[in-house]
Amino acid sequence: MRPTALIAEDEPLLAAALSTELATVWPALDIVSTVGDGLSAVTQALALQPDVLFFDIRMPGQSGLEAAAELADAWPTDSPKPFPALVFVTAYDQYAVAAFDAQAVDYLVKPVQRERLRRCTDKLAAALTHRQTTIQGPPTQDSLPSLQQLSQIVALLAQVNGAPHVAASGPQATPHTTPTQALSVIQASVTDAHGSTLVMVPVTEVLYFEAADKYIRVVTAEREVLIRTPLKELLPQLDGQRFWQVHRGTVVRADAIQRAVRDEAGKLWLHLRGRTERLAVSRLYAHLFRAM
Repeated sequence: MRPTALIAEDEPLLAAALSTELATVWPALDIVSTVGDGLSAVTQALALQPDVLFFDIRMPGQSGLEAAAELADAWPTDSPKPFPALVFVTAYDQYAVAAFDAQAVDYLVKPVQRERLRRCTDKLAAALTHRQTTIQGPPTQDSLPSLQQLSQIVALLAQVNGAPHVAASGPQATPHTTPTQALSVIQASVTDAHGSTLVMVPVTEVLYFEAADKYIRVVTAEREVLIRTPLKELLPQLDGQRFWQVHRGTVVRADAIQRAVRDEAGKLWLHLRGRTERLAVSRLYAHLFRAM
């Protein structure tokens, strides 16, 4: 079967140019869809399940990295198609970091040069041929994103968010490290019948942070407050050895985790000391909970 690809690029002329160049260097490739934003990229990728994704990093609404993270978490376990090979396209050289150099993820810098694209597509074609010879029969765990792919996406997200990355080499590895001056107190405004009050919440008491619309829920054992700071701005201020990101919108204090439970569908859930709810762990961060 002919390999298929999806292009996510918000500039139509650049998308058309990439499609034309791909037709030249890889005539066997079918472009099954071209979209202009990250949300559409996720929807179309799940619907069409292409072999390759060319994601522009900077797109309106949701970046290519955020779209890749969402797609990695949403890729169906019963899919007959393996998780697509990822190629990020960027106009910024600073994104061409070491994480791109591995086989699972490649990158292209705009304007895309034909010879560079040819090297990329040669590598993709070889990888797809290898997949066809090693993944056969009914869907297996091999169809899901690999740990290498997930680790690279986490590394790139951490870099874009301004937080250093620690390689996913064991349970102690976290998506970010300790900042020079870790945040010690959360200041939140609480309004009640008596007016507005500034509440000071020690970070040592926080069990988890959870993104909710335009706010972040700051949850302790006794209460919760809302703050307006975006999660990507909060993360670099937290001690990465104490606070682990476990989902796109959830950061948990590691020593508050009582246990991690995998359900029948293979999804991980966290149970925290002092709380009754459970928190979902996305595939991107499941490596944090491998047994030592």
